[in-house]
Amino acid sequence: MHSPRVRSQDRQQTVIEDQAMALLGPDTPFGGILDPMERISETLFGLIMALTFICSLGVASGTNINVQTMLIGALGCNLAWGIVDGGLYLLARINDRGDKVLTLRAIRKAPNPEAARRVIADALPPELSAMLPVEQLELMRQRLQQLPEPAPGPGLTKRDWIGALGLCLLSFLSTFPVVIPFLLLTDARLALRVSYAVAIRMLFCCGYVFGVRSGLRPSVAGLAMVAVGSTLVGIAVALGG
Repeated sequence: MHSPRVRSQDRQQTVIEDQAMALLGPDTPFGGILDPMERISETLFGLIMALTFICSLGVASGTNINVQTMLIGALGCNLAWGIVDGGLYLLARINDRGDKVLTLRAIRKAPNPEAARRVIADALPPELSAMLPVEQLELMRQRLQQLPEPAPGPGLTKRDWIGALGLCLLSFLSTFPVVIPFLLLTDARLALRVSYAVAIRMLFCCGYVFGVRSGLRPSVAGLAMVAVGSTLVGIAVALGG
């Protein structure tokens, strides 16, 4: 009977192997389409774009802000950015899937098991491959050998299109919190200040979640994100928006 320590080590090795297989094997049919960092990044991009447009318009027109012009400009800018980012996401998915196909073919064409294990180790992040003993690499090689033959070329799946649409919507919808004050308030100067306050709060929330996901102190990461986002917006406005 194995001791608790041995069972714990076995479970850890199984988790590590599953993580490695997830990096090399085919896409799983379940799980989130966009990971949390992709959602945070896209929200930040959309927010900074919208805030840059509003700041530029506020500097150019003072308190005489045309709400219709601001809405069309901010929403149109972020919609265009979302479409571009969605397209780049699809290209990244094709590249990622193609890289997996090439790795799988290299493993199967390797002249011997040792060469195949080297291909697997080279395809994994250094931190992960360093934790895998030869026995685990061999088990992975055997599991990868049993996978069905991949398609001739990497294609796009329904999940990929949903992910691209999700990025586009995140970029587009992140505009609304900073433009709503202009719809609810008649004083343009007050609406501009409320919009800035909403944007700062959103930057802090994004930074807070980033800190939680990255192992950083959430409050410090939130304040840092406010500083970085404000600086980026200031640079963009200074350079002409």
